[in-house]
Amino acid sequence: MKKIVLSAFSDEYADGLIEQCKALSEFGIGFSELRGIDGKNISELTNAQICRVKEILNEYRIKPSAIGSPIGKISLDGDLNAHLEMAKRVFESAQQLGTNRIRVFSFYMPNGDTAEHCRGRVLAEMEKLVKLSEEYGVTLCHENEALIYGESPERCLELAEYFGGKLRCVFDMGNFVLDGYDPKKAYGMLKSYIEYFHIKDAMYAGAIVPPGAGEAKIKEIISQHSEEGEGEMLITLEPHLQTFSGLNALVGKSFDNPYKYENREVAFCDALARLRGLLSH
Repeated sequence: MKKIVLSAFSDEYADGLIEQCKALSEFGIGFSELRGIDGKNISELTNAQICRVKEILNEYRIKPSAIGSPIGKISLDGDLNAHLEMAKRVFESAQQLGTNRIRVFSFYMPNGDTAEHCRGRVLAEMEKLVKLSEEYGVTLCHENEALIYGESPERCLELAEYFGGKLRCVFDMGNFVLDGYDPKKAYGMLKSYIEYFHIKDAMYAGAIVPPGAGEAKIKEIISQHSEEGEGEMLITLEPHLQTFSGLNALVGKSFDNPYKYENREVAFCDALARLRGLLSH
């Protein structure tokens, strides 16, 4: 059985990195997927700022489980050369911080275009990123998300197979539910390519809800994966309960979410408590 290692998007608790690290220490979480740092995306930080990030992480004994980058979260008709330069900065930051996992996406289609028509361009741009990642010794981990090429389980599998496992999967069961896919079926298709999990729960009606309160089958999937083989299994809490209230609009659904929180800290704490409850039974 695999040992579960818990990480979190600590920027969903607070903007400031020190506040994030203090909270993780209090919660007994030793890892963070780094994304928002003091109000900026990690891709925007200078080398000097990354050095300061490393100092703070070391002070609180927090290790980066991955870089939650925005790489690939751009339309194919955007400035892809500038985007590739941003990817280089992210890879350099990962090297400085001591993690080799980089969360990425697989591009938005230009307005009016279809994923099928854009397949060749997507693969060509992903090929550039994969080659660059090999130069820097980092691993690209593709997250399934609404409206990108790799939204569906089938396209996630296509990408993983096309790159022969060089492009790994960040399995987000909540996103699959929001986009109308069966997460258990998706897991069966992708399990051999999964690098780690993002934990959020959701309902097909369009709501993001606390872990265990939705239809993402978190407990079933995590239990099954933990029983397959030995070693460690990384899961990253990404509650999205309050920080990302606009996501329902993004996926084109409207739903009166019964789970409402007075602030992001309360939302994060509730999500963490519920996740730990799922993992303990």
